[in-house]
Amino acid sequence: MVSLKKTLACAAGAVGVVAAGFVSYKVMVPESTGPAAPVSGVPTGFSDDPIKRGKYLTQAADCEVCHTAQGDGTPFAGGRAFKLPFGTIYATNLTPDKETGIGNWTDEQFIRAVRNGVGSHGNLYPAMSYTSYTQLSTEDVLAIKTYLFSLQPVHHTPQPNSLSFPFNQRWGMKFWNLAFFHPRRFQPETAKGNEWNRGAYLATALGHCGECHTPRNIGFAMRSHDYLAGTEVQGWKAYNTTSDTTYGIGGWTEAQLEGYLSRGHAEGRSSASGPMAEVVEHSLQYLSPSDIHALTVYLRSTEPATGADKHIVTLRSDGMQASNALFPGGDAAADNARGKKLFEGDCAGCHQFNGTGRQTEYASLAGSHAVNDPSGTSLVQVILNGTTLTVKGRKQYMPGFGGAYSDADVAAVANYVLAHFGNKIGIVTAKKIGFARQTPE
Repeated sequence: MVSLKKTLACAAGAVGVVAAGFVSYKVMVPESTGPAAPVSGVPTGFSDDPIKRGKYLTQAADCEVCHTAQGDGTPFAGGRAFKLPFGTIYATNLTPDKETGIGNWTDEQFIRAVRNGVGSHGNLYPAMSYTSYTQLSTEDVLAIKTYLFSLQPVHHTPQPNSLSFPFNQRWGMKFWNLAFFHPRRFQPETAKGNEWNRGAYLATALGHCGECHTPRNIGFAMRSHDYLAGTEVQGWKAYNTTSDTTYGIGGWTEAQLEGYLSRGHAEGRSSASGPMAEVVEHSLQYLSPSDIHALTVYLRSTEPATGADKHIVTLRSDGMQASNALFPGGDAAADNARGKKLFEGDCAGCHQFNGTGRQTEYASLAGSHAVNDPSGTSLVQVILNGTTLTVKGRKQYMPGFGGAYSDADVAAVANYVLAHFGNKIGIVTAKKIGFARQTPE
């Protein structure tokens, strides 16, 4: 459930790949704008204060993370760098400064940018999740604008994008939009209950979960038939969040899923880290309990999909293996003396040898996606860079060891953790660690 803010690769290939195929695609999938969404993104009985309503929606849409420079950036003032193989995109200033922000924008201009991907400089790159925000109601979009205009104006001009040709040609996005963008408002399913429809609106329009958790096609648009089946996002795994009981979250209890969404920890399952920790910290933790429950209802009803990572098999809530796929016989960690030594010296104090965690439940490793993925993709990122998560004023922190460990050391401890806690034969190599160190955050 991580926003497209982290993928950003969808901006690649927009000029060259889709121009030849958009005509046939448009014939197969007709565009439909539809009526305004008959739902509101704020809970029933929420405050009538327009600024409070707008703040709730802005948090649900996870706007702050993308539009705040990492480190000591001023919230919403822009400047966060998204480094791509073909250049760098910098997030824009969303404060109401009239010169460098959106202070002069009309309602129509704001709606056009959010729902249609057309800003003051022309077509936006789909790093901005307008492909999902297009489903938002006019009422909700304007409420977000009301909140943003209540912020203190910040006079700050982010660096201009630095993209190589032809990716620096915004006009090329028109072809991408013709092929892959379908403006429409959210349409409730009459056969479903209000709770399900609310969860669907939160997940698809506001929370735009699919932007990170759905694999992409050759034109870098979401593959609808693999919705939420999981993919890789800038060096991290965005795991399968469909209702599949083996590879997704179908085996999670309601309490586990609600705990993960609201505070970034599911007992006996996983703790959020990396991009997902940002989503929990800046967005999901602020949703009402009823909205977290609605999200859970929706996610548990999604079409089950195995996805590409059929080797990522987690544990059931009772601690038993959900599948025998790629589970080796015996002790898979026995021959990794270097990894064991590093884990004993630097990791066991917090995580413990049984993986239950000592100082905090967030240090629990048992049943985690990360320790059941033989590729070690997210596990490597955590070892290299660490992770933080602040929920309800309580900060969870794991330091990174990238500066202290060699590439071979990181590979050794990663493979040991995979074997010891996931009973998997890890395939992490020193070469892979060298590549991971270069992956932009």
